[in-house]
Amino acid sequence: MVSENGQPVERVPEPEILRPYKGGFLRPFGLGTFIREYLAGNGPYDSLTIDPVVGACQTDIREQYKMALFREHAEDAVARELERRIKRKLPPMTDEEEDSFRLRAFLRIPYKFTSIRSHSFARYFGMLTGLGWVEPTGEEETSAFQEQYPGAQPRRYFRLTDRGRAAPDFDWANPQRALYPQPVEETRQKNQESKQRVKERLRNNAG
Repeated sequence: MVSENGQPVERVPEPEILRPYKGGFLRPFGLGTFIREYLAGNGPYDSLTIDPVVGACQTDIREQYKMALFREHAEDAVARELERRIKRKLPPMTDEEEDSFRLRAFLRIPYKFTSIRSHSFARYFGMLTGLGWVEPTGEEETSAFQEQYPGAQPRRYFRLTDRGRAAPDFDWANPQRALYPQPVEETRQKNQESKQRVKERLRNNAG
């Protein structure tokens, strides 16, 4: 590819966000941590800043989480391109080129790539409610679905509780473990049994 004056021009590749490394896409931050910071009104990862007293609806939290993941993956795409240019001893991108590359990377991300389906999110959020880390504020509003089907559930607002603020980071990283704790020895034994079953299957397949 050459420019109008006949000089070679380095072709800027399309963002590689659609071609993840082996193992698929990685999530740069956990859902639990995001929910805690979002409901605390901290606007994590450039998400909207809410009033922690008013709280937010589950659908809005889920949407903000997905968009935050998209932005972080777009930033990763920019970082990989900058690294590629350094390795090839190419001139760095200008601020305008970085913004353009970031936007293209963002727009090319499949909307469903995070695999956070509404049902799965509702189950996850239910664990936080069961732990007493979030609670309904009592405020409700009519949902778009409810306008078509009056018997459907309204949009309910939730807020972070004092118990949720006090919960340690490692519990927020795995609320299921916090909700259903197991003795360390029991967990170790189950892991060993699982590994043994895998080894047996591999031996059977090899035979």
